[in-house]
Amino acid sequence: MARSGSTDVLVVGAGPVGLMLAAELRRAGVSCRIVDRLPARLPYAKAVGIQPRTLELFDRMGLVRDVLDAAVPMRGQLTYENGVALGRIDLVLPPEVPYGFAALPQYETERVLAEHLGRYGTGIERSTELLAFAQDPAGVTSRLTTASGAEEEVRSRFLVGCDGAHSLVRKGLGLAFEGGAFPEEYMLADVEVGWGLEPGYGVRSMHRAEDGTVDDLLVCIPLPGKGRYRMSMLVPPELSAARESGPPAGDGVAHGLEGGRAPALSDIQKVLDRLSPEPVTASALRWSSVFRISHRLVDRYGEGRVFVAGDAAHIHPPTGAQGMNTGVQDACNLAWKLALALGGAAHPRLLASYGAERRPVGEEVVGRTVRHAAEGIQADRSAPETLMLRQAQLLVGYRESPLVKPLARDDGSPLRPGDRAPDCGGLTGDIAAYPVRLFDLLRGREHVLLVYGDHPAGDSAADLAAAARDLSGGRMVTYRILPADGASPDRTRTPHHRDSRGEFARQYGPGEGAAFAVRPDGYLTACLQPPTVGALREALGKVFAP
Repeated sequence: MARSGSTDVLVVGAGPVGLMLAAELRRAGVSCRIVDRLPARLPYAKAVGIQPRTLELFDRMGLVRDVLDAAVPMRGQLTYENGVALGRIDLVLPPEVPYGFAALPQYETERVLAEHLGRYGTGIERSTELLAFAQDPAGVTSRLTTASGAEEEVRSRFLVGCDGAHSLVRKGLGLAFEGGAFPEEYMLADVEVGWGLEPGYGVRSMHRAEDGTVDDLLVCIPLPGKGRYRMSMLVPPELSAARESGPPAGDGVAHGLEGGRAPALSDIQKVLDRLSPEPVTASALRWSSVFRISHRLVDRYGEGRVFVAGDAAHIHPPTGAQGMNTGVQDACNLAWKLALALGGAAHPRLLASYGAERRPVGEEVVGRTVRHAAEGIQADRSAPETLMLRQAQLLVGYRESPLVKPLARDDGSPLRPGDRAPDCGGLTGDIAAYPVRLFDLLRGREHVLLVYGDHPAGDSAADLAAAARDLSGGRMVTYRILPADGASPDRTRTPHHRDSRGEFARQYGPGEGAAFAVRPDGYLTACLQPPTVGALREALGKVFAP
């Protein structure tokens, strides 16, 4: 067996989750290898929805423009029952949210992420499969088989399984993966139709039997290209993968694309003839498959130096395009923590916060998508505004995280430690002749301290900036945000911008003076009112090594 050199992190699986993790690790200066057993990207439009929160993360990484150039807008959903239009859902978000909903085939998302990763000199090692691993207090030893068929032994300080629903890493850790499977099977197809429905809208058309059950279903999601949709529908008995292949083998997880005979264009047309809102002919079949759906969640997201993310940790119905986006955010959460740990700058319990923060998110997503799959998203009793923000994954937060100290009292501020740091516009500087967004200041940065105004009980912006730099080992930068009518500070000190339209004050509610510590994944480590060096030290002490 060949022995290779060591690497900081071995990432198993080069789907969107593994690529996101590897890209964020390389951006932080961490060495990593990413392996995948497949010889090439699969040409399937499996996960197609990209949520606004994921676009915000892509913005922070500096690749959102590539994604936007490739994607198409997802504007809403048209719903039909027994041939009657029930109405439409418009995907509308508050004006301060910088991105809307988008649709992009998974292979295109993988392409963009792989190209971004390649800019750091790291490529995917294809046709390379993890066979086994063993960990010890100092690292992980993994056994791989490569494209040539040879076996290789790799030593890494950490191992992360982004290897999907049938994850070998999850099995090797002995993690429980409890849940169940839906009895229904579905057909997926990537086709073109020439109907006159409004572009940018998904279609959900169903037939409800006399007993109230839905016995026929068609769901269409727009894709880039004229009249192109990813369609899903119930499988007729003659195409049942279960009938051909029997119960799922191996780990017993019935989830994902199945083998057997792929649906033909004529099979898709039969469903359109029954359920399409208007007469239409399907053409240009790019691919089709039968797939099954399970809902499962691991009991924990890692053990020792080995972690799981994405479908290796949680699987559920594709309702609302939550799965890939949740996995991408798993990867972003874990990457910055691994980077601090590998740099010797992490609090000893920082890595444990990955599971503490992300497992509750996975649990909520699994439960919600199962309900929506059974009842439809329109059956959700949440207020429409809340429902939309939740679907956009903008309500994900970590107020119960071990990394944050809850506020002692409710002071009326809109934000709490653990909340997403919202964007705002209209920030003007002394040199640039144009206003910028807060996200422009955060892009490409890791840890950022935002100091607003002055407070008689707080410390100066210069003292806070110096403390942030020292406490983080030089990893935290500071920006000062001035009220629209505030006096200009000494320009040789902390970089500053003026809140010329008052948007920062409205979004962050800082009162007379405050400071906000923002993590690399865009969540608030601390909300300090008044901002003092002592309070900052206490907050950052939960993240950084003493």
